[in-house]
Amino acid sequence: MEAITKTNTHLKLSFNLNHYTLESPKNLDVSSGNENTTLGISTKTPPPTRPEGEILLINKPLGWTSFQAVKKIKYITRAKKVGHAGTLDPLASGLLIICTEKQTKTIQSIQDAPKEYTGSFHIGAVTPSYDLETDPCNFMSIDSITDDQIRNVAASFLGETDQIPPLFSAIKVDGKRAYKLARKGEDTVLKSRKIFLTAFDITGIKGNEIHFRIACSKGTYIRSIAHDFGQKLGCGAYLSSLVRTKIGDFNLINATTIQEFEDARKKRPDFC
Repeated sequence: MEAITKTNTHLKLSFNLNHYTLESPKNLDVSSGNENTTLGISTKTPPPTRPEGEILLINKPLGWTSFQAVKKIKYITRAKKVGHAGTLDPLASGLLIICTEKQTKTIQSIQDAPKEYTGSFHIGAVTPSYDLETDPCNFMSIDSITDDQIRNVAASFLGETDQIPPLFSAIKVDGKRAYKLARKGEDTVLKSRKIFLTAFDITGIKGNEIHFRIACSKGTYIRSIAHDFGQKLGCGAYLSSLVRTKIGDFNLINATTIQEFEDARKKRPDFC
């Protein structure tokens, strides 16, 4: 303590549950982020926690599972509680809302909100998974299919309808995920559910590719709409691309990629 005696200074230590601070006069070298070798006390203050949490709008990349995105955000933020408000399949991209800490309490209300999607159906074939997770089969000609037929079929989905979810889904059947049973080739019957579409716009028709915008209630499987769309046309169809653009009032245009989020977070003074 010789340094303190010569300078006739006083040190003040204050504690709380999360960290301590060390107050010192200017002529004592205990600058933040360094260690005072005379006192043997570290003056580096741990970054503050964010107990209130955040609601993050993430543009999930194609090929990522929703779980992988959550895991990455948890690593970046160092949050203890992290969850997403609605799964996006690996073959879909777009808006994935991830909540941390206390904001995880909002997940259910966000999940209950209506959704909007854009994407495309490929008509003239089907797949067991209703998308490109499995290979197309049962190819049929679409020469007799007209644009008017396509638009009329789309209009038939508006309002409340019954929908049977795809077998390749995370729905549980006797405690087992349906997609696991489907991959084993086991026969599985899923119950239909009520869905509601407020919009089904055909935004483009290019050969076998039908581009669309759909606004729907929670729990709607766009893959099932693709399959049912093909059945109504009489030529088969599967989902060839999908982007989620809205969840309630949350919009994809306000979302960031995971890389953008990580880069921005690294620039924050409390990042460690």
